[in-house]
Amino acid sequence: MSKEEQSRRGEDVIAGRNAVTEALRSGRPIDSLYVARGTHTGSIGALIAKAKKQGVTIKEVDSKKLDYLCGNAVHQGVVALVAAHAYATLEDLFALAQERGEPPFFIVADELEDPHNLGAILRTAECAGAHGVIIPKRRSVGLTYAVGKASAGAVEYVPVARVTNIAAALEEIKQRGVWTYAADMDGQNWCSVDYKGPVALVIGSEGFGVSRLVKEKCDFVISLPMKGKINSLNASVACGVICYEVARQRSGIVTK
Repeated sequence: MSKEEQSRRGEDVIAGRNAVTEALRSGRPIDSLYVARGTHTGSIGALIAKAKKQGVTIKEVDSKKLDYLCGNAVHQGVVALVAAHAYATLEDLFALAQERGEPPFFIVADELEDPHNLGAILRTAECAGAHGVIIPKRRSVGLTYAVGKASAGAVEYVPVARVTNIAAALEEIKQRGVWTYAADMDGQNWCSVDYKGPVALVIGSEGFGVSRLVKEKCDFVISLPMKGKINSLNASVACGVICYEVARQRSGIVTK
């Protein structure tokens, strides 16, 4: 069982065609729509079309997975997982930075799967003054209730933009003047960088770090010193350390 699947238990799950239809019609934020593999016609086809129009991630699975997600309730081939909060857009993140009169400061989570890590990153983002977090639609945990709980309420204040492609999103924000920094091994010292301008900090997945393509799109690679026998920090811990260096520099705090 994956970490994503484990995080589903205890979430707000909507099962059945009518219930899911009404949830979509009401504008309720949906994290993911799971449909039985091969059922793209009739009412389920209409559900899929409506969900896609609203930007909901669609996942085709077998019936056993649907049974698991809804605790063996009657699902009629469709299960929706409600998001803990509505998703934002990249434009929303830029607008928040402009509203605060600050250069943009974004955190990009590249395929994080652990809800506790993403929740902790949201909490750090809120406390360190980031203007939002960017996550991919695929191969990543979304704004699940486990994430909301781990964020200690930060999910209510930090906008999260869900994009189709992280590499493409990085290109877009770079074109708008944001410098991108991948936190990975063999980079320059993390505190030797000037973060006072527009910044996007890229944090990689728990098992594989920043993906090759995403890393190639970044302007710089920065690294934290590893003094022990373990060669990396937890993703949310590494994010916290670097975020507070960004916050220190932007606050004008000078170290001796």
